[in-house]
Amino acid sequence: MIRKATAVWQGTGKDGKGHLSTPSTVLDKTQYSFGSRFESGVGTNPEELIAAAHSGCFAMKLSFNLQEAGYTADELDVTANITFEEGTLKKSHLVLKAKVDGISQEKFNELVKDAEENCPISRVLDLAISVESTLNA
Repeated sequence: MIRKATAVWQGTGKDGKGHLSTPSTVLDKTQYSFGSRFESGVGTNPEELIAAAHSGCFAMKLSFNLQEAGYTADELDVTANITFEEGTLKKSHLVLKAKVDGISQEKFNELVKDAEENCPISRVLDLAISVESTLNA
């Protein structure tokens, strides 16, 4: 399987602008710029997209882990906080609020740890990853 996205940029790094598109059209000439990356401008940025990818990947991996252990999540609410400093991604801190009936805290922690280490996005990121979780939030 191959997934792809296209970035088009025009102009200089600070004054230019660009847009991102995907074949699914979830991103369809979605604007990004210096302002949306380093200030509070309208549009997205690469770090925000990494946060979305990491939170989604982690939630899905944890869901599979729960299923394999005989549990079904009522809800997994995951926020990824990506730290970008000095031109480098430094860490991803995942905040998980989970509603899963019948699971022990110990088993839940085991499955969360596995998802933290083994979701495909975690495995590709070269940065510190941490998870803060609340069960039956």
